[in-house]
Amino acid sequence: MSRRNVVTTSLLIAVVMVSSAATASCTRGGTPTASRSTSPVPTPSRSPSVSDTRTPAPTATTPSGVPASLRGKDVEAIPTSRRVVALTFDGGANADGLAFILATLDSEGVKATFFLTGDFAKNYPASVKAIVSRGHHLGNHSATHPHLPVLSDAAIVNQLRIAEAQIRAAGGTDPRPLFRFPFGDRNSHTIAVVNGAGYVAVRWTVDSLGWKGKAGGGVPEVVARVTGKARPGEIVLMHVGSNPDDGSTLDADALPAVIAQLRQGGYGFVTLAALLAPS
Repeated sequence: MSRRNVVTTSLLIAVVMVSSAATASCTRGGTPTASRSTSPVPTPSRSPSVSDTRTPAPTATTPSGVPASLRGKDVEAIPTSRRVVALTFDGGANADGLAFILATLDSEGVKATFFLTGDFAKNYPASVKAIVSRGHHLGNHSATHPHLPVLSDAAIVNQLRIAEAQIRAAGGTDPRPLFRFPFGDRNSHTIAVVNGAGYVAVRWTVDSLGWKGKAGGGVPEVVARVTGKARPGEIVLMHVGSNPDDGSTLDADALPAVIAQLRQGGYGFVTLAALLAPS
């Protein structure tokens, strides 16, 4: 074979080899495979599916402000064998009964816990300062008192954070870790979200129903409801405002008799700080 034919044959072989390599690299999905690099290639993040848009329920890493024994619960009573009662008052609509409530608590030497909305703190800053100046404890009752189960997780946490800021801006203390659901409306998921935000969910043992006004009875009925449920660790729900229809402030009016009758039954009074250190 001549020298020219040898060169030509060599060139043809080289072309065939290059073509075969290119063909082999295209056999996976029709696109060339990337050449190996000594630098690691980052894995792209996974786009969230519809099921990923809801924040996962908190785990055992829930903030330390929520004791393990209280996670996943909407607490209805202080776990104690002591004959003590916690008087709690929700503040949302107005403060019509607050002055009398505070005067009664002062005269009886009783401390209570007040769950305030952000709107209440914003509209009644003097009331917030008055509660704190008398040594009572504060809790969070949301910013605008919505039904939390219909909100997204992010919106629930936003309700908590806005209320925190408004309560403190009004001269109040940090309401954490105490929270009460508006309307008492909750489920296991919303409790988990609240726990994840650093709050203990606190319900009640008995609702005085004073917020119903005269349609629910008068002062004697309020007193009977509260004292009839007396038990160690009882949490009493009352309200600082007046009924929007008849203007009555039954919880405020009934408070002196409530305290007197519970004392006659051998009960003392604590704030919900006792919930965080039960005995």
